[in-house]
This record gives sequence, structure tokens and C-alpha cells, in this order.
Amino acid sequence: MGVKNDNVLFVILAIIGGIIVLGFVLKVAFKLIGLAIVIGLAVVGYMLLQKMVGKGR
Repeated sequence: MGVKNDNVLFVILAIIGGIIVLGFVLKVAFKLIGLAIVIGLAVVGYMLLQKMVGKGR
């Protein structure tokens, strides 16, 4: 009986730890996705600006 209770406790702690790690990974991933979107928009804007300036000449 004692071993089974220890296993249940270990499983619960492992699940909680996994949720914490997953939350941290998702937080970092969404920050990087936000940064990538901002950089992508800046690159697209720069390309459009270059195209407009090139047509003007």
C-alpha cells in the first residue's frame, strides 16, 4: 500500500512539473513568435518602401 501511495504522489508531482515547464516553454515561444512577426512586418515594409522609391525614379 505504501508503495502505491508513493507512486501516485510521484505522478502528481511529475504532472505539475510538466505543466510548469510547458507553460514556461510556451511563454518563451510566444515571445519569439511576437518578435518574429514584428521583424517580418518591418522587412515587408522596407521592401515595399524600396519598391515605391524605385518606381519614383
